[in-house]
Amino acid sequence: MLDDTLLADPRALAALDTGGVLRSAATAGAQVRSAAHGAQEAGIATLRGHRPRALVLLRRPGTSGAVAGLLTALLGPGCPVPVVTADAVPAWVGPLDVVWAHTADATDADLADGVERAVRRGAEVVLSAPHDGPVAAAGAGRVRLIEPRVPVPPGLDFPRGLAVGLALVSALELLPTPLDPDLDALADLLDAEAERNQPGHEPFMNPAKSLALRLDGHTPLLWGTDAVAAAVAVHGADALAAHAGVVANADDVARAAQAAGLRRALDVAARGRDIFHDPFADDLGEPAAAPPRLVLLATDDDEPGQAALRRTGRAWPSTDLLHPVEEVPRGARHAAVLRAALLASRLDVAAVYLGLGTRTIEPA
Repeated sequence: MLDDTLLADPRALAALDTGGVLRSAATAGAQVRSAAHGAQEAGIATLRGHRPRALVLLRRPGTSGAVAGLLTALLGPGCPVPVVTADAVPAWVGPLDVVWAHTADATDADLADGVERAVRRGAEVVLSAPHDGPVAAAGAGRVRLIEPRVPVPPGLDFPRGLAVGLALVSALELLPTPLDPDLDALADLLDAEAERNQPGHEPFMNPAKSLALRLDGHTPLLWGTDAVAAAVAVHGADALAAHAGVVANADDVARAAQAAGLRRALDVAARGRDIFHDPFADDLGEPAAAPPRLVLLATDDDEPGQAALRRTGRAWPSTDLLHPVEEVPRGARHAAVLRAALLASRLDVAAVYLGLGTRTIEPA
């Protein structure tokens, strides 16, 4: 169980966080800025006007799968070119295609093979990876390599991968409106989120601490009310597993609502347990399963509760809402991109707080 007194004591948190995981989780804005600058130095902007036959997003262990899913959702069905998400470089890749890959593992042999194959076949390759090791070497100087400049522990490099992906799709003019190459608005937003989530702030002022407390002792159900939010939910489930050892369900709300068992579990949790319930008499002393906690995520302008009602035909009791319209007002330029990145960062920091509070994150 989470030691909630720990979350209220920044000195105790600092003493426990000997590996500086919280500090690393607060570097999302810095990661975005450094990745945007690296993308400019790698000449990503020269791809403007290039219309590839296909954009291939590679999923590798780590955060790249979640980044690829979010980029695909942001591009949406209106994307003017096919977007292919794959675990390995497809056999058909050729000089008309663009390949994106992101990794924190410089020694990923399968990715190194894929990069070498894509380069040999003439594809344009954008690689977010450490400069030392087989992966970067496989590019043989013929890839656009963006190196990490802000070191973070495994699992906290999502902002870097996202920034490189956004720089790429913006340069290819696949978004309805291009992003600023510096990604300053996104970096500033993530800096402000890090300030809200700093250890010195009490939970009522700290959205990441508040979320960690709400999820403690529960099975999180992270359901997106739109496609982009559902992709962020997948990243949230990955973060909870990586940093807090928590198993979460993540999906689009309309698909998730088809699971009858989850619906029943939510209804039971909403009714609450009988105060006279004797767990030893009724459950033969077996520990009860952690009750579910439904969290609706949204990145569009619609109120998530209403969106879930419209898409599923029912109201969802005892629901937490993650819909950062105060931080990114309705009608804001690139609102879905900004809200998605903010929610991903909040989920990262909440998972780290939960991991520290439950002693899942071990001292360095």
